[in-house]
Amino acid sequence: MWRIIPRSLTLLKTKYYVKSHYQYRFLCSAVLPPDGTLTNLVSHPKQMTDQHQNSEMESSLYTAPPGVRGMTCLDREAFTQTVIVPALRVPKEVLNQLVKSLKKVALQRPGIRRVVEVESNDNDRLLLLDPTSVSTPCSFSEAEAEALQSNGVPRELQQYELRLTYDNLKSEEVLRAVLPEGRDVTSGFSRVGHIAHMNLREHQLPYRTLIGQVIMDKNPGVTCVVNKTNTIDSTYRNFKMEVMAGEENMVAKVRENGATYEFDFSRVYWNPRLSTEHERVVGLLKRGDIVLDVFAGVGPFAIPAARRGSTVLANDLNPESHRWLQHNCKLNKVERKVTTFNLDGRAFIRGPVKQELPSLLKGDASVHVVMNLPALALEFLDAFRGLLDQGLCCDVNLPQVHCYGFSKKDDPQRDVVERASDSLGFSLEGRCSVHLVRNVAPNKEMMCVSFTIPKEVLFRSESPQTETIEEPASKRQKCDETTD
Repeated sequence: MWRIIPRSLTLLKTKYYVKSHYQYRFLCSAVLPPDGTLTNLVSHPKQMTDQHQNSEMESSLYTAPPGVRGMTCLDREAFTQTVIVPALRVPKEVLNQLVKSLKKVALQRPGIRRVVEVESNDNDRLLLLDPTSVSTPCSFSEAEAEALQSNGVPRELQQYELRLTYDNLKSEEVLRAVLPEGRDVTSGFSRVGHIAHMNLREHQLPYRTLIGQVIMDKNPGVTCVVNKTNTIDSTYRNFKMEVMAGEENMVAKVRENGATYEFDFSRVYWNPRLSTEHERVVGLLKRGDIVLDVFAGVGPFAIPAARRGSTVLANDLNPESHRWLQHNCKLNKVERKVTTFNLDGRAFIRGPVKQELPSLLKGDASVHVVMNLPALALEFLDAFRGLLDQGLCCDVNLPQVHCYGFSKKDDPQRDVVERASDSLGFSLEGRCSVHLVRNVAPNKEMMCVSFTIPKEVLFRSESPQTETIEEPASKRQKCDETTD
């Protein structure tokens, strides 16, 4: 027992100060008991403790000053605060190796250097550690402890006072500090080119200007933040929005699956979350196939299909979507492969599609019909009832349909199959496949049902039904094949 006292007193003399920014920082050493275990020596007012929850971990590093709560006009200086982080003193010659070995526990913060100089000592550096990962010398993993030992670096945690500013904070931390305590914090958004699109809740609206500014500050390239103010209009599939922060320019430019698109985001429909689905369906196509895109929008199915070598008939009721569809065909140099229409979906099926199908069914190319209007598309399937004369009936090369729909049922797969069957007047049970596209909201799924149109549906002799759900009154028929 008495043998360790001189050794402990010697170690206590190793306390020193580190200068950072404007004052000296007091650091602690460690006492090595007879059993060889390192124990943190308390030589500062507050000792770091282990954190077990993510929210607690965040707050252990940064706790916003009370004055920012309820702020509606962004004051970046008000977020500045000094925090304590653990650090290791490391010789310069082994620094690079140790940084690699300790990368999981090293401090990672926007704009923060994790390696800092030691005052009046050019041979060593301080490696700043994440306090949410390291609170005692025992916090290191076995591999990390071995790396320290092999490089001759003792597991002596020192304290370093770090000045955190607004620039070093994450958007969630800023918003959590500002919004009412205990309420949801929204920092997620959909990005469309330079535009960040958010869906704010009622209690967040008074802070929308500040939220928009924070999103722009923390996401390089975002120069406009908008909030959706109503649900999607099923007529033209766009929605009203307000600019929360930034410029008023709504014309976005995006790249998806190798293609480039330009459009006025405020006047057309575009969902960046459907990129994978666009790629999946286009991946089903072979060169020379025919694609009939009933609700084409600005071309996320039509243009990649044309780039893949398909011939495309693309339609959309929205005049703005139709205009940008033509623009994007030229932009991607596929205007010779895409013929565009500005019609109601049912009118497109019973007009241009009906006119082209007889010759297409006689060819060798597969015919794919894409119907991506999930709020209504399943109801439009009735337009295929008796579309062609009985005399044209054949058993080969019937069109393959990929039709989208939303479902809030407990069994969404069964739901969309039953609704598709009802619209066709023919059971698709055992004759179709269903793909889950994405979860749109709690208890709301977007599904895609794919099937070959039964000949019993396509070649009926009786008159087709007309009393069905329709898009708004059809615009004047407009059929354009884009040219140079």
